[in-house]
Order: sequence, then C-alpha cells, then structure tokens
Amino acid sequence: MSGVPADGADPRPVERQVALGTAKLMPDIDLDGGWLLTLDGTPQSYVDLQDPTHLEFEYVQRIAHLLDVAENPGEPLDVLHLGGGALTLPRYLAETRPGSRQQVVELDGPLTEFIAEHLPWPSGIEVTVGDARAALESVAPASVDVVVADVFRGSRTPAHLTSVEFVRLAAAAIRPGGCYAANLADGPPLAFAKAQTATVAAVFTHVCLVAEPAVLRGRRYGNVLLIGSDEPLPAGELARLLASDPFPARLTEAPEQAAEPVTDATAEDSPPPPNGAFSIG
Repeated sequence: MSGVPADGADPRPVERQVALGTAKLMPDIDLDGGWLLTLDGTPQSYVDLQDPTHLEFEYVQRIAHLLDVAENPGEPLDVLHLGGGALTLPRYLAETRPGSRQQVVELDGPLTEFIAEHLPWPSGIEVTVGDARAALESVAPASVDVVVADVFRGSRTPAHLTSVEFVRLAAAAIRPGGCYAANLADGPPLAFAKAQTATVAAVFTHVCLVAEPAVLRGRRYGNVLLIGSDEPLPAGELARLLASDPFPARLTEAPEQAAEPVTDATAEDSPPPPNGAFSIG
C-alpha cells in the first residue's frame, strides 16, 4: 500500500527489503509532500512531490546549481544520472528545464520498484537497472551534456567507479562543452578526495572542487563535488550561487597534482564515514 494515501489521510512511513538493505520512506511531518528515503538508516534522498525544486540536502543543491548554469540555461539538457535513489535531481531538472532527456541508472531494482510505487516520477525520466560502469560502456559517444555520478553502496563509493578508466568512459559519453560531476564524501586528511581530484584532472582539462570550507580545509567529514570539463566552467556564476545557499560552499580550482591518479589496479572504496555522520535515529 502506498505511503501517499489517496483518501487524504495522513501519510505514514513505509519500508521494504530491497537488494542492498532495508529501504524506508518517511513523510516530512513539517511539509506536505516531503519524503525522506533511507537505506539501512542512512539518508539517501529527499523528495518534495509538491515542489521538485525544493532540495533538502546541501550537496544536491550544489549539483543543481551546476545544472542551472550549464550552457543555454533553461533549455533542455541530455543528462545521464549514475545512481538513482528517489530521483531528486531528475525531478528537479524536469521542472527547471522542461523537455530534458534523462537516463537514470540504479543498481538496486527492488528499490526502483519501491520508489515507483510510492513516489512516481514525471515523464521524460527513463530509469534502468544496472551497474553504473557497465551502463557507461554502452552509452553512445558524445551523446549527453552532463554525467552525474552519485553512487554509494551504503555510505561508500564503490572502487570500480573511482578510477581513471571509469572517468574516461564518462568523458567519452559527454558532448563538447559538457561536464562530469561526481559526488564524493571524505574526511581528514582528504586523501581520497585528493586522489579523486587527480584522477578527474588526468582526464579533463578544467577541474573544480565544491564543498563547505571546513571540509575543503580537511577539518571535518563531508561531501565534495568534483566537476570536470574540457571547456572552461562558468565558475564565477556557479560560485555566486554556492555562496548564497543556507550552508554556503566554496568553489576552488583543482590543485596541481596533489596526488597520483587512481587506476583500476589501485582503486579502493571511499573511506567509511565516522560513526553517526549520516545515520538518523
């Protein structure tokens, strides 16, 4: 039975065992239409069914800003989303750039079915079940404007999605002038984020990092958004949007060779978060 009652009754939490754990959808008691998806207690997505432009998670807001300033603002984009969850960003883009063609790749088929049943998404968003890297291998060259990689197994990015070989596959799928955006998580001393920056810089000419200042300084654990492109990024406009957020983030250019690029032979999962970093009660 859906967590969104048709009879006007108060929504209620629903949960289901999916391929990668226990998924739970919890209604936002302070906002009609707001839903939080967790997987084994770790927040994965927040969706506002009434207003898809309402983005609760700070890192999602940052990716949305990038999509906002991508070339020809307001016009449709072709976007490949690696990692689906509850499809927060695809819903946002469908609202802000109507007519966009979006492909979402989600490994967990039962999770996709769970979301489709309770939080159906609008037309123009195609969701397929499969591994992100395998999906990239079958994408036509230069066929999308943006590749967004936001893939976590639990709270860690799988190793095979962190290598130069993987980033090259993403770059091959992107049209000239497009960009690659990867959501990562790391903490002091930012060894993983530095290695990932070097990895993206080994493929793309222009690379930027986005995170809260305390995270960039290596003072605490948090999300880091890595952006790569072969054309100059609209850094000034993006920086202004990031600075205006309730939790402002800073955009900085990638440092010169701060670490060695990661290859398939050396790749490891991202580090586990500190206890309690993402879990909720």
